[in-house]
Amino acid sequence: MTEPTEPRLCVGVVVGVHGVRGQIRIKSFTADPGDLTNYGPLETATGQRWRLKGVSVGVKGVVTAAIDGVTDRNQAEAMKGVKLFVQRDALPPPASDEFYVADLIGLRVVAVDGAEVGVVTAVFDFGAGDIIEVSGESGQILVPFTLRAVPMVDMAARCVTIDPPEMTGDAEEEKTTDGQ
Repeated sequence: MTEPTEPRLCVGVVVGVHGVRGQIRIKSFTADPGDLTNYGPLETATGQRWRLKGVSVGVKGVVTAAIDGVTDRNQAEAMKGVKLFVQRDALPPPASDEFYVADLIGLRVVAVDGAEVGVVTAVFDFGAGDIIEVSGESGQILVPFTLRAVPMVDMAARCVTIDPPEMTGDAEEEKTTDGQ
């Protein structure tokens, strides 16, 4: 496998506030949300280091915590959308059949028939599962990151194989019998 280029990985994002004393709610991208602070200091995109206190995991894996220096709701509100990173080398290396989602970006994308589709340009999670954005000559498409739609990820070859419904004709089958 080729070496990843990003020295940091995003492990969470501030999604809201909790209470009036400046606590924040963080959507954790770690396998166990409680591990958010186990990999060393958290950094923002600008390099600011955050030390979380009073960390607790709530419903749907959302982490609630306080930050040194943040004492009221208005300060916490200003942090919504801030992404939190850790140094890649602080994380355990992925197993041979695993990868970090961030490592998908930049991989070549082909259809199951071998046709070139494009390159993975982003990975999103809007709450219903990961979606990969693929950019190519035909524009951009969003593909659900499921085993059915993405049957193979070959990190050694830096290639993703896709078979989304619109490429297989399954979207046509969803029409009702009366044509609507």
